[in-house]
Amino acid sequence: MRREAILVLEDGRTFRGEAYGSVGETFGEAVFNTGMTGYQETLTDPSYHRQVVVQTAPHIGNTGVNGEDDESARIWVAGYVVRDPARLASNWRASGELEDRLSSEGVVGICGIDTRALTRHLRDKGAMRVGVSSVDSDAAGLRQRVLAAPQMLGADLSAEVTTAAAYTVVAQGEHRFTVAALDFGIKRNVARRLAARGVSTHVLPASSTVDEVFAVNPDAVFFSPGPGDPATADHAVSLARAVLSRGTPLFGICFGSQILGRALGFDTYKLGYGHRGINQPVMDRTTGKVEVTSHNHGFAVRAPLDGIVESPFGGVTVSHVCLNDNVVEGLRCHDVPAFTVQYHPEAAAGPHDADYLFDRFTELIDRA
Repeated sequence: MRREAILVLEDGRTFRGEAYGSVGETFGEAVFNTGMTGYQETLTDPSYHRQVVVQTAPHIGNTGVNGEDDESARIWVAGYVVRDPARLASNWRASGELEDRLSSEGVVGICGIDTRALTRHLRDKGAMRVGVSSVDSDAAGLRQRVLAAPQMLGADLSAEVTTAAAYTVVAQGEHRFTVAALDFGIKRNVARRLAARGVSTHVLPASSTVDEVFAVNPDAVFFSPGPGDPATADHAVSLARAVLSRGTPLFGICFGSQILGRALGFDTYKLGYGHRGINQPVMDRTTGKVEVTSHNHGFAVRAPLDGIVESPFGGVTVSHVCLNDNVVEGLRCHDVPAFTVQYHPEAAAGPHDADYLFDRFTELIDRA
């Protein structure tokens, strides 16, 4: 029999259910993910650090967990919220149950609540701080602790998720290029997609200096996804400007896109409830093609959607736009070899519409 559990949002909205995963208490930013598959990749994505993830799909855990789909070495979510957890995993790849994995890594969760009502509340009111507890049922007391928890706005989290030491993922087959990747919360599939194109990737700590980045003799530089507020990432912005000044090809994804945006002189801002899921429509304005894409971002770049904007490094255009809300989803530089996307072409859980962007990256290196 499960213990009772409670979820309390910072505005006082309360949901009561049952403990799922580890018994305890946790705090973070409540966000929802609309993906119907890929929960293991979601849980192990460092970009979800300090966030309590609400799954909108009602049945979670059906396929268990395995040793192949992790996007990092651990689960990063601060808490997990599901409607109806699977009683038993059933999949030929499964090596264990999801709840056992959550428990073993100390991830506090709640199940049996109306996740549709919670999601609609977050859509109406915006992402906000939340507490989940299976050790204290006092909603008022839990809310006070929620209000004392840190906010995501102004959070500098790269140092908490980056690699402690540099490592290399070697190219598959013939070696073509070397890339220096700044790890602000990188996912494993980024290096896999580059390796499949003959790229050896040196993954470097977020605190790396310009000299350390270029010590690996890179043909190009990659700025990874990651958690936190890009407005705090001044060191990363200075690195991006140094790379742009040298004319070295640069590709950024998600947090990396926001870093390049700041380096080019644009501001960033926090979205109301963010984009998190695997079914977001984005238009590639270069081709006019609409892609179904994977997203996980609560911040975005504020840039004019039309025309060429002059920056300290030449002309820049918005290359990709989300068709749901016209949020900037990509930038392309005209006078230096750099481009970014806000969404996730590595998309380990799918879809793979945007995988071509890794080809664009290698083509950019080829032309440099």
